[in-house]
Amino acid sequence: MLFRRSVWFCRAVILLGLIGLTLGGCKNKQESQASRAPKKILRYGNAAEPQFIDPQLMTGGPEHTLAFALFEGLVMPSQNPKEISPGVAEKWDISPDGLVYTFHLRHDAKWSDGTPVTAQDFLRSYQRILTPAVAADYVYLFYVVRGAEDYFSGRIKDFSETGFKAPDEHTLVLTLSRPAPFLLNVLARPPWYPLPIHVLEKFHDLDRRDTTWTRPENLVTNGAFVMRQWIQHQKIVAEKSPNYWDRENVKLDEIDFLPIEQSDTEEHMFRTGQLDITYEVPADKVATYQRELPKNIEIAPWCGVYFYRLNTARKPLNDVRVRRALSLAINRDRIVKNITLAGESPALSYVPPDTNGYVPDYKIHEDIAEAKRLLAEAGFPDGKGFPHLQLLYNTSKRHGPIAEAIQEMWRRNLGIDITLTNEEWKVYLDDQKQINFDMERAGWIADYFDPNCFVEVFRTGSGNNFTNWGSPEYDRLLASSLDAKTTAERYVVYQKMEKILLTEMPIIPIFFYTEARLVSNRVLTFKIAPMDDFPWKDVDVVPTP
Repeated sequence: MLFRRSVWFCRAVILLGLIGLTLGGCKNKQESQASRAPKKILRYGNAAEPQFIDPQLMTGGPEHTLAFALFEGLVMPSQNPKEISPGVAEKWDISPDGLVYTFHLRHDAKWSDGTPVTAQDFLRSYQRILTPAVAADYVYLFYVVRGAEDYFSGRIKDFSETGFKAPDEHTLVLTLSRPAPFLLNVLARPPWYPLPIHVLEKFHDLDRRDTTWTRPENLVTNGAFVMRQWIQHQKIVAEKSPNYWDRENVKLDEIDFLPIEQSDTEEHMFRTGQLDITYEVPADKVATYQRELPKNIEIAPWCGVYFYRLNTARKPLNDVRVRRALSLAINRDRIVKNITLAGESPALSYVPPDTNGYVPDYKIHEDIAEAKRLLAEAGFPDGKGFPHLQLLYNTSKRHGPIAEAIQEMWRRNLGIDITLTNEEWKVYLDDQKQINFDMERAGWIADYFDPNCFVEVFRTGSGNNFTNWGSPEYDRLLASSLDAKTTAERYVVYQKMEKILLTEMPIIPIFFYTEARLVSNRVLTFKIAPMDDFPWKDVDVVPTP
């Protein structure tokens, strides 16, 4: 019996081994075929090397583009700018008085290392951005939550006394100090994204501005894509995350983000098949593409304003008469008709028209005679005695010609000479952060589709108010705006704020953006979004052979 059992056992082992080899061979063959299958790879022009990957520290467009791919908040942008899509929160409840938002988190939401995403991750991330040492520019977005500003300023020491609560791992509650009808749209922006707290703790980055945790070898994210490679000044490769809760609906296998600062270089790479979507189009090529390759160029309104910041702490820009003279001496029509050439409109206000139904009342205009009068009144008749000033802008083909045209307008109309200074993106952002400039090229693209996003920037001490300007009346109106009973009443308050801003002129609006991009025939689903936040997981392309 022992021998027969042994023979049977040996035969069984051999048979199972043969079956295993057959199945293993099939599996290996399937995996080999899968690895050889054409991949869906998108090559995207992303304008510049990112300054930060940390969502709480990033301020520029190239950085936000990466955040939308790598991270996910409670809610996320949708293809319709007036709507939002569920993110880590699969649903939410809003109290009748509009003050309490309860978010119910997905149980299958995970970080790219497989760790669950919890309400505590959100809670501790919000505590971090409200830590002064982190010095986050967007910290003011959190002040709508009860106690947030007091915690940031030190008037509240215990974070548990604020309106941020996490009753359990999958429930997050935000209690506001006043109703904020735009809150869900705000929550879709990077500063509100969760951070992998377990990774930040490992690198001791919870209470400092260090970015050790965002180095490629350390980075853990929770979005539809995960960073696979970062070759400085060449490309960032993001691949579909295997742990993303909605991975089955993510269409792309990979996105290559290419930091190309010059639009001419982008256009050449597009023509030679090295890019599928460009960040912009050279102004002198727009008409050619519209005429010869209309299916490959897309132009659409972009909810943003191109303007110049003025450092109001430096003489003579501390004099409102000088600031107004500089604005009145600019012919904005000439700039959009002769230089930008992509359907932009002159910015006669600061907030773009029809931002969620808001239409500015107060308008600025060109008036050379009044500009000369104001400059003479400030002590510089015909520009005599006007000190040496510099206008700073970042590297890009379009900024130089615009700056040169305005430089010439100021020379011809006011008799003053301004020096133009061009800086690489990271250096430019550092100088902006330190307000280390006289005048600076700037742009503001809506973080959420509401005029509050624009007017809130110039609150005194705001993290993005790089002008050294502030107005107690402006601040008072901003605070009162959330007490308005209706949207129409709230917009009336914004009209008053915009008039103050454009009268005191710490900024000079130039034009309202359009976005022009070259899009390859390979791209199946992509459209220009008003806030440049088309969901990456919805983009599709023809597979790469």
